[in-house]
Amino acid sequence: MSLPATINVSFDFSSGATFGTGFVIGDPTYGIIGVSRFGTDDTIIPVVDLTPNVYNISINRGRNIMRDTYEAGNATIRVLDPNSDFNPQNTASPYFGKLAPLRKIRVSATTATTSSWLFSGYVQDYKYTYPQGQETGYVDIIATDAFRLFNMANVQTIPDTAAGQDTGTRIGKILDYIEFPSSMRSISTGLSTCIADPATARTSLEAMKNAEFSEGMGAFFMDAEGTAVYKNRTEVVQSIGTTATQFNQTTGIPYKNLQFAFDDKLIINDVTFTRYGGGTTQEVFDNDSIAKYFPHSLNRPDLVAETDDIVLNVAREYVATRKETTIRIDAMTVDLLDTAVPTDTMIELEFFDNVEITNVQPDGSTIVKTLQVQGLKWDITPNRMTATVTTLEPIADGFIIGSSLFGIIGTSTLSY
Repeated sequence: MSLPATINVSFDFSSGATFGTGFVIGDPTYGIIGVSRFGTDDTIIPVVDLTPNVYNISINRGRNIMRDTYEAGNATIRVLDPNSDFNPQNTASPYFGKLAPLRKIRVSATTATTSSWLFSGYVQDYKYTYPQGQETGYVDIIATDAFRLFNMANVQTIPDTAAGQDTGTRIGKILDYIEFPSSMRSISTGLSTCIADPATARTSLEAMKNAEFSEGMGAFFMDAEGTAVYKNRTEVVQSIGTTATQFNQTTGIPYKNLQFAFDDKLIINDVTFTRYGGGTTQEVFDNDSIAKYFPHSLNRPDLVAETDDIVLNVAREYVATRKETTIRIDAMTVDLLDTAVPTDTMIELEFFDNVEITNVQPDGSTIVKTLQVQGLKWDITPNRMTATVTTLEPIADGFIIGSSLFGIIGTSTLSY
């Protein structure tokens, strides 16, 4: 059975973070003046299409619900290597001298009507397997998105980071300092402001995650195209929207392996937050939640928020959105070989897309949950294409005028 989308795996042997191919004279795709980018090394091979030899693709991107943060996305791409082309010691390989860690690799899916990236990242490891029998040798290319680059880049004194800078600008300044391309960013203006950069030794990822947290329900992640995305808290709230893609077994998109949970893992009812440099400690707790579930505490002593009032508001929002628990749908799996599944809808899913999942229980009762996509796992082979969608309640609540779900006076939360 053929896949419902054409899968492409492209390998870029050039250095640097920018995805794309060097300028190739005479090439109808890579030789367009004003469009194609100029390379720094004319011996670099243009982007190579690995697709014909790809046997398996596994992608995992998203938010860690236990750590309550976005983590580095990763992919493992198994490439059949009958000629030992990926052996860095093979002088006959067309890639000899070009193979190195941190080269760029991307996975896309294309139908007759749309094309979407599924992953964009940087090679972390080549794992070689060359059997002694009749089997074809292969290499597993293990890649991670730009969060790994950020985690490897240590920072201390970051230029142009004075007090009063909004959280989005602060993240942009950190990206400037580590020279992450401006063309690969979508950074919103933050609604909270920061202290002057504390000039402490930490990774650039830690520094940017601190600004994200100090926003109060902001979101900083890498999208499937390889773009660093930052949403301020208003955008996070507004992403809840008024419509959602329907997933159910009758009139919507069919699914399987629905993962339910009902536990206390996500409860936070007692927080102690302090801004860096000696601000007044702000503690917020909910007595009813503590009496019901016992204390579930969180301490952050180092926020770069500019004022104690900002820290207090972050603490209030944190407890308000995490003091209670409810039945969760953590994940569902969708088989794209099912002809009832709209391929375009699935390959275009991204974080913060809204989904409504309807499930009929064995006793005949129905659970309907309106959730957001917060993780995507892809498993693709020549005869299999499944997506496991991680879903969560919106990470921030807010009152949205006109929404039948989040615009109910007396029920929906008013943002600070």
